[in-house]
Amino acid sequence: MDGTVFAPALEGMKSVRSPEGEMLTKPFLEVCKQILPVIEKFGAAMTLVKSDVGGNITRLETKYLSNPAEFNLLYSLVRVEVEAKTAKASSSCTNGLLWLTRAMDFLLELFRNLLEHQDWTMSQACSDSYAKTLKQWHGWFASSSFSVAMKLAPDRKKFMDVIGGNGDIMGDIEKFCTNFSPLLQENHKFLASVGLDDMKAS
Repeated sequence: MDGTVFAPALEGMKSVRSPEGEMLTKPFLEVCKQILPVIEKFGAAMTLVKSDVGGNITRLETKYLSNPAEFNLLYSLVRVEVEAKTAKASSSCTNGLLWLTRAMDFLLELFRNLLEHQDWTMSQACSDSYAKTLKQWHGWFASSSFSVAMKLAPDRKKFMDVIGGNGDIMGDIEKFCTNFSPLLQENHKFLASVGLDDMKAS
């Protein structure tokens, strides 16, 4: 493998914004898709996250492909639902973007933990990032399932070797966190501006 598993996502992030600085739908979803191989390397511990992320990407992509010109900008997917008063539906693109962003928050926090807490086990890093991000939005059932899954986290060293390839894994994780974090914060800011950043799981 040339470089680390983060290399494609780091490359993709360069074209996520339009010349006017607005977030573009297809490039943003492509970056999220490029995180899927990283999630896969976690094995059984991330089965829930992977299916959740994959499902939400597909939902948003399907809507985008129904009219690429109209939905070229990421937030246009939400605005059209806000106007139609369908944004709060569990199958909405708004809900899809919110949960995709939250799952990415969790992964970002996890990678940050791996960077900053070299002595932590993978389970520790996962549990801490879950508590800081997704936990507050999950009901009891999702929270319990997550706690069980975290116990299946792979050995930290093996995981780092696998995702590192022949590149600078710590350098790439840092770049990924630095460049991806503002995009996720922007999503939250936009969703909050339309009053939709605090929906909980049913």
